[in-house]
Amino acid sequence: MTFSIYFPPSLSPSHKFPVLYWLSGLTYIDENFIQKSGAQRVASSEGVALVAPDTSPRSLNVEGEADSWDFGVGAGFYLNATQEKWKNWRMYNYVVKELPKVLSENFVQLDTSCASISGHSMGGHGGNESDWEEYDATCLISKYNNLSATILIDQGEADGFLKNQLLPHKFEEACRSAGVPLLLCVQPGYDHSYYFITTFIDDHIRHHAQALELSTSNM
Repeated sequence: MTFSIYFPPSLSPSHKFPVLYWLSGLTYIDENFIQKSGAQRVASSEGVALVAPDTSPRSLNVEGEADSWDFGVGAGFYLNATQEKWKNWRMYNYVVKELPKVLSENFVQLDTSCASISGHSMGGHGGNESDWEEYDATCLISKYNNLSATILIDQGEADGFLKNQLLPHKFEEACRSAGVPLLLCVQPGYDHSYYFITTFIDDHIRHHAQALELSTSNM
């Protein structure tokens, strides 16, 4: 597994940066966000390191791994596979357990205890099938009753996946029922493309930077 990191500039070699994990969408690799989003400017001003993992294992030559754009290579959905054939697709464990450990052991500049997470498409919504309730964001949020951090979602109104797959209104209803703070911004004219990400990424980095600063002050 590969991942990309962006470190903001620092005047002190001993300074540790909080971490913002970015989970990319289907077919992407770890480099897409770092190269295309333009996130470095605001990440630098806010003092937040960016970590972007790849979207799946690669070069394993598993039968059928590249037959479809939305299954297998580039389509790990950040969950753990249950079939032996796909035993290396343990993306939930990788992102939640393995990657933070690798980062803390190899990059002294990172404070992995102070971290936040964001993403787009597959990375923003994760596993969204009804059989995967343990990963489904809407099902999970309904179980929370003491979450104080505000969740920020920007959603393009012209997104072709909006009505049949993304269904942010269901997530909004679940947040309302659970009393979880949510800021859902529906953006007219925007679709699912990377132009959408580059337009609103600054707002999201500032949002996470503020949350990370509050988290640090309460430690």
